[in-house]
Amino acid sequence: MVSVTFIRSVIGIIGNVISFGLFLSPSPTFYRIWRKGSVEDFSAIPYLATVLNCAVWVLYGLPFVHPHNILVATINGIGLAIEFIYLLLYFTYSTKQQKVKPLLILSVELIFMATVVTVTLAALHTYESRSLMVGILGIIFGTCMYASPLSVMRLVIRTKSVEFMPFNLSLAAFLNGLCWTVYALLPLDINLLIPNGLGAVLGATQLILYGCYYSSPPKKARTSVTVPPKQEIQLPYGGPVQENEGKAGV
Repeated sequence: MVSVTFIRSVIGIIGNVISFGLFLSPSPTFYRIWRKGSVEDFSAIPYLATVLNCAVWVLYGLPFVHPHNILVATINGIGLAIEFIYLLLYFTYSTKQQKVKPLLILSVELIFMATVVTVTLAALHTYESRSLMVGILGIIFGTCMYASPLSVMRLVIRTKSVEFMPFNLSLAAFLNGLCWTVYALLPLDINLLIPNGLGAVLGATQLILYGCYYSSPPKKARTSVTVPPKQEIQLPYGGPVQENEGKAGV
């Protein structure tokens, strides 16, 4: 008989593969940046947010914080490395003025994570207390990240067009949230379940919206709708879902 541990490991590996693909999804954006030698008006904020989110989940997945979650640590460690590469490219091709705010935010994030790690290791001495503290942070950041597609979902409803919500990325986001939700149930890990359960629900909602509006002509008043800036919607355990892929020329 197949054990629950084996099933959980298989699901975690599948989740790693899906998440890795999502982490790589903004690669065309950075190819454009490299090709043009400029970040134009692309924002670094989504990548900075993902750096913090991944760092928290890497810490959560380490054996001395929450045992038997190494697959959580591995994919977020990979994601963290990828996001730093994106930021390096951003800083390379951005102007001095564009660098100021992202560098300040990154510095604050590094100080914050150093503080969290110090408190976790020095002040908390049990798995329960460590996983509780880091898990709460993960729930907060993960929920915020998974809630970020709400803006593009509103845009789809307002314009009756899915131009800014690519189907492939919406499907990947749903499968990503679903996969990690199942992983969080074997056995129950409420810290993983809450943000990823929300992600699965929002991913399913995006697919429903896509089914409702994919063949619908845009509203005539579409031109009066404010188009989101050139940035991506970031996902925990995964990369960005581009809001304006069709317009950015990526």
